Amino acid sequence: MTSPFSRRIARVRPVPIATDTDQTLARQSPDEQFFVANDARDFDSAEGTQWTVVESPFPTSRANASSPARNGWEPGAVVSQDAFTFLAPSVPANVFGMAHNTGQPGRDLPPQAFHKAASSVIGPGEAIQLSSTVGYVDPEAELTVVVGRASRGLTLETARSAILGYTIGNDVSARDLQKSDELWISAKSQDTFTPAGPWIVTSLDDSNLEIGIVHNGKELQTASSADLGWKVDEIMVYLSSFITLQPGDLVLTGFPAECARIQPGDTVVCRVEGIGELHNPVTGASWEQQPA
Repeated sequence: MTSPFSRRIARVRPVPIATDTDQTLARQSPDEQFFVANDARDFDSAEGTQWTVVESPFPTSRANASSPARNGWEPGAVVSQDAFTFLAPSVPANVFGMAHNTGQPGRDLPPQAFHKAASSVIGPGEAIQLSSTVGYVDPEAELTVVVGRASRGLTLETARSAILGYTIGNDVSARDLQKSDELWISAKSQDTFTPAGPWIVTSLDDSNLEIGIVHNGKELQTASSADLGWKVDEIMVYLSSFITLQPGDLVLTGFPAECARIQPGDTVVCRVEGIGELHNPVTGASWEQQPA
């Protein structure tokens, strides 16, 4: 895709490489992470797949610190996109979603947030895992704010200064559990219920971006970020009025488009104009699988 926006930043993990003494692939550290950046306007161009290693964009967050030095991964080094896998764009302390935030009906209600467990966050390509008893589950493609600095008491004039950029979030939601759990904890915070990525786009005009889902190859009806009840600036002001937002926090702004029930074996692609696509398969819950 082509974008007029200035920069993409991604949190990535190098693919395993062969060692000098063993031609088998070296084991990959599950904690290894680096940040890379790309300034190409065309994401699919040759330039769009060549990334530069950069320092963490969250310098005050230990959770988002880069791994110790690795040969070829020093800041300033250029790495090809086939040399790494994309991770969720940050390790957030908090993940927020906005309830009832579609159109004028959402606008007519006071802004209301819900908290999603940070442990529910997964990256591109990772599986959304559904337990056998979870019931009806929907995906929700959402324009997602990535917080860049610790922020409290933001105003409409200062709200943008707290935003590093935007990514795609999937607010996976268990509808039956929403009916029985007034706080939505079990419905929204299950393991793997917040896919995010594949990268952060900075300097994005979020006023009228197309948002939609492709379910098993079928494009569902899209909508726009203009259809959100409370807008990004207002959401940031509201959240920071009662909590200090932390670097790397994710704020899912709401889902105005069409969704469809997901089940094991499905594939889900969440799209946000100007950012790209977030792909995730759907499987049964690994913790329910019995060893052979």
